[in-house]
Amino acid sequence: MARCCCMLVLLVALGVCEASRGREWAHHGASMFADLTPREMRDVRDYLQGKPELGLTATRGKDLKKNSILLMELHLPRKHEALRTLDRGHAKPTRQARVVVQFGNQAQPNITEFIVSPLPFPTSYTGKTFKGDRPIRFESRPITAAEYSHIIDILQKITAKVHKVLFETTGGFSFHNCTNRCLTFSDIAPRGLESGERRTWIMLQKFVEGYFIHPVGFEVLVNHKDLDPERWTVEKVWYNGQYFDNVEELAERYEKGTLEKVQLPDHDDEDLYSTYIPRGHSNTRTDIHGPKLVEPQGPRYHVDGNFVEYAGWSFAFRVRSSAGLQIFDLRFNGERIAYEVSLQEAIAFYSGDTPAAMQTKYIDAGWAMGTVDYELAPGIDCPEIATFLDLHHYYDTDKPMRYKNALCVFEMTTGMPLRRHFNSNFQGSYNFFGGLENHVLVLRTTSTVYNYDYIWDFLFYQNGVMESRVSATGYIHATFFTPNGLHYGSKVYNFVLGNLHTHLIHYKVDLDIAGRENSFESMDLKYVNFTNPWSHKHSVVQSKLVKTQHQTERSAAFRFGKKFPRYVHFYNPNEKNKWGHQKGYRIQYNSHANSVLPRGWREENGISWSRYPLAVTRHKDSEPTSSSIYTQNDPWEPVVSFEDYIRNNEDITNQVRPAATITLWNYNLGFLHVPHSEDIPNTATPGNSVGFFLRPFNFFDEDPSLSSRSTVIVRPDKEGKPKVQRWTPEVVGHCVTDKPFFYNGTYAGV
Repeated sequence: MARCCCMLVLLVALGVCEASRGREWAHHGASMFADLTPREMRDVRDYLQGKPELGLTATRGKDLKKNSILLMELHLPRKHEALRTLDRGHAKPTRQARVVVQFGNQAQPNITEFIVSPLPFPTSYTGKTFKGDRPIRFESRPITAAEYSHIIDILQKITAKVHKVLFETTGGFSFHNCTNRCLTFSDIAPRGLESGERRTWIMLQKFVEGYFIHPVGFEVLVNHKDLDPERWTVEKVWYNGQYFDNVEELAERYEKGTLEKVQLPDHDDEDLYSTYIPRGHSNTRTDIHGPKLVEPQGPRYHVDGNFVEYAGWSFAFRVRSSAGLQIFDLRFNGERIAYEVSLQEAIAFYSGDTPAAMQTKYIDAGWAMGTVDYELAPGIDCPEIATFLDLHHYYDTDKPMRYKNALCVFEMTTGMPLRRHFNSNFQGSYNFFGGLENHVLVLRTTSTVYNYDYIWDFLFYQNGVMESRVSATGYIHATFFTPNGLHYGSKVYNFVLGNLHTHLIHYKVDLDIAGRENSFESMDLKYVNFTNPWSHKHSVVQSKLVKTQHQTERSAAFRFGKKFPRYVHFYNPNEKNKWGHQKGYRIQYNSHANSVLPRGWREENGISWSRYPLAVTRHKDSEPTSSSIYTQNDPWEPVVSFEDYIRNNEDITNQVRPAATITLWNYNLGFLHVPHSEDIPNTATPGNSVGFFLRPFNFFDEDPSLSSRSTVIVRPDKEGKPKVQRWTPEVVGHCVTDKPFFYNGTYAGV
């Protein structure tokens, strides 16, 4: 008996030691995924600018014929190298930077990507290529501040020629020589109709708060492909439903009175329909505050750099400058669930009657979606008690930019029990009541891509469930109203059309369920009809579970228009729980997306991932992302084509070789948005949130949230009085912050 007890103690001690060591390795390895520090950014910049063969100059400044750094971000280590650190405690791989350089000062301008290492003291750089060695067209580069400065210059010249038209149309607004009644613009993408073009439709708007919903009915097509802005040309003009070959023709016909004129209504600053200033009657009391989220005894989560721990969860995070929020090495109770869950792309494809509306197909990584994560407001964007963290980016700049309080972490109650039961005795009382309040940890940042604000969340529940969610708000993308425009949206104000559009969001989910040897199956139901075994003259009709094992990439790529499985299940065939089931997780969607263009139609080639609500591929380090910053301005011949990832139709079943894991490309989380009058001034988040859940499916032996000491059980004693059993202290009283609301809103170089 003593010998058995000693063995049991030894096994427990070994388990504790293993868990402690795993936590230490996860903590140790998290910094592999941390974004570049300002010091690393400056060191990389100085190193490359010190290489005479590159001929790099400052990024800012109006010259377009220059060689300069466009983007700098972390280059992730290869997965098998990272796992040696995370699972064996080996030394971390060398940190490296991915640097995008635009070479405009040479005979054949091009975009080249480099991998610079080691950090923080780089000594080498090597070229980085895309799958298939696809070249990056120079015309596919994102627009920079330098190019925008020349766009403003040509708009000054254009609008000067039609000053009278614009001044009379808008009630005194102008683009050039204006003071307090100015016009501004929004530029449309993609910039052309085929690969190699760089011509952009630009629409003018009143420069007031919320100018996105103040179009003035003037749009112009500018060809700005040449690196000499003096050679830029105007190819087309649109005014109030009419097309012109040049601005001179519009001005001439306006003077002659041979075109239909328009007079926009005037608005005072206090009367703007686009402002946030309250208006209308409210029944809510304003002399008392609404509910607040508090931590009665301080936070229950831990943040150390980019490493987070909470209620059994641990993970590392980063905000990739080009794409946005990502998490790595996601574990629950020490077991890895996923190696990577990362935002890849967000698109919004529009329809409309004006040329700008017809052309609008926004592919947001092309606008460096990860770099527009501005300051979060306490009490609005995140609770006051949240932990706020700064982010740093190097994009179209000469020094690292600090975005203060751009990411937050907080624990919250959902106001909904995680589970509960009232056990009635059916005689006016009860046998017991049991319940557990639902606390979740939230990791949040935002992307304000011009008019739209995306709120990105990862939520971690106590029962081993992780949720990824995006909520859309901000201003709609509106164009000038024409009667025919009602086929493509709704009139939301005088002369304003809210254009219909479809949002699609997609993620990469690299699952490692109970190890790397994972397989994928889908589950559906079918009716079965059989003789009732206890009443032979009757039949039983009921549902039966049908499982389909998907063995190849094509089999695991589910097309739009086809029936989607009820359950999609990822599991380790070599690991089982206590009840003999293979340990797994399933994906559950909250989405009502659909395709945005017919397969193979021009711009659709750049978003071939949008053909599939879900696709599963064999993991390859050579297939790290399914989009790029170049897709926006060249969707016709993209440098990254997701279709290539599944074209060879590789085996995705359980593999013995460690490198042969599988990757879920979690696509088409999105929604159709037909704007309506309630979108003025802003689109609200309720009903505009989509996402997915990672839910354990026989991964545990029972609900792991049973370990939570927040459970409350109530039983009647012998006298019928309630006897409360709890494992946490009673909380009585009110706790609110003693800090007044403060918001700075600036971001600057460091």
